[in-house]
Amino acid sequence: MIFSQTIVLAICAALSTCQLVRDQGVYGPSLELVHLYYDQWPTGITVSKSGRKFSNYPPGLDANNTNDGSNGKYTVAELIGNNTERPYPNAEINNPPGGSINYSTYPATGANYPNHLIGVQSVVIDPLDRLWILDTGRALTPNGTLVPSSPGGPKLVCVSLTTDTVLQTIVFPPTVAYSTSYLNDIRFDLRASVSVSGKGVAYITDSSSEGRNGIVVVDLGTGESWRHLDGIAEVRSERGFVPYVWGVPLYYMPGPGLPLTTTPLGADGIALSSDGEELFWGPVGGRQLYSTSTERLRDRGLHSELLAQAEVRNRGQRGVSDGFETDSNGYVYHGNMEQDGISFYNPRNASDTPFVRDPRINWVDTMSVGSDGYLYFTNNQLFLTPGFYPGTDRRERPFSLFRVKLPGNGTRVTLV
Repeated sequence: MIFSQTIVLAICAALSTCQLVRDQGVYGPSLELVHLYYDQWPTGITVSKSGRKFSNYPPGLDANNTNDGSNGKYTVAELIGNNTERPYPNAEINNPPGGSINYSTYPATGANYPNHLIGVQSVVIDPLDRLWILDTGRALTPNGTLVPSSPGGPKLVCVSLTTDTVLQTIVFPPTVAYSTSYLNDIRFDLRASVSVSGKGVAYITDSSSEGRNGIVVVDLGTGESWRHLDGIAEVRSERGFVPYVWGVPLYYMPGPGLPLTTTPLGADGIALSSDGEELFWGPVGGRQLYSTSTERLRDRGLHSELLAQAEVRNRGQRGVSDGFETDSNGYVYHGNMEQDGISFYNPRNASDTPFVRDPRINWVDTMSVGSDGYLYFTNNQLFLTPGFYPGTDRRERPFSLFRVKLPGNGTRVTLV
C-alpha cells in the first residue's frame, strides 16, 4: 500500500501529539529536604523530642568512614544546621587509640575498646529521650575487607542528651554478637512489665552478610542479652534474590577478589507494633515482611526458641527495603526502593500501601518518627557503593536527609 506524503505527515503529527498514559513518578505528600551530607556517608537518623538530630557513619559499609587513628573520622555525629555535623557525644569517644582496626592480629580484627566507638550502624532515641548507639565493632580496610569484631567492640551505648555524656554501656558477649555478626538496627520497649529488671528491653537485628542472622534481645537493666530465631529462613536472605533499583540489577561483591553473589543481607529493618506486642522485620535480601510475638522473644525458657519460631508470621510482600519505623497509627513504614518510594504495612487490614514516591528517592536507609509528626529518612545511594557490581563507587555527594508529614496526625510511639 502506498501512502501519500500528506497522509504520512498527518499520521506523524497525530502520533507526536498523542498523549499516552505514563508513570507520573510522584505520589503522596511532598518531601522536605532537611540536611545534606557532604563528607562521610550516613546510614542512621534519629530525632529527639526537642528536634535535635543525630546520624551515624558506619565504617563497616564504607572504608572512607574508617578511623585510622589520625584522620579524625567520626562514627556518630549531631547534625548542626543544614550541612554541618559535629562528633557526638565528643571527638574522643569517636577516636579509638590506633583506629577502628587492630592490625596486630592476623587477620586484622576490629578494635576491642568498650569505651570507644568502633563501627556504629544505628542510632535511636528511646521513649525517655536518651540516645542509644549500636556499635557493630567492625570496619572495612582500605581495600574493602570487612574485618571480624573482637570482644569489647560490639556494644550498646546510652547517652544523656541533657549532659551529652555516656550513661551506660552494654557489651555483647561473643555468644550473642559473633565475630561475623553485623548488629544492624534496634527498637526499645521501656515498659517495666517486659523485663526482669523493670528497665525495659531492646530488640536488635543481625543482618550479617556471612549468613548467621537472627534477633538479639537485651534486658536494659541487667545488661543480659540473648539470641532468638537464629539462622531460620525468615531472618536470612532468599537464595537467588536480585533487586533492581533505578533499573540496575544489584549483584553483591562480598570482598576483594571474591566472585559475585546475589544479595546476602539478612534481617535488617525492624519495628515494634504500636502496642509493643509484635516485632516486625525483613531481610534486605528479600521482599517479605515477617513478625513474631515479643513475649516469645523475651522468653528464655527451655522451649523458648521453638515457641518463638512457631509464632513467626509471613505478612506478605513489602518490596525491597532497608530500615523500618512505626507511628501512632500503627502503620509499619518501610522503603520501597524499586518504586523510588516508601510504603507502609497496615496491620488492621494486612495490606501494604504506597505512602510517598519521588524520583529523588534511591535508597531509604533509616527512618525516624519525630514528635513533630514527620517521618525523617536518610537517602544515601547505598546501591551505588563498591559493595555492588561493578565494584566502583558511583555515588554522588551530597547524600540527603528528608522528612515527610505523616498521615492521620501520626506521631512517635512511646512504650514506657
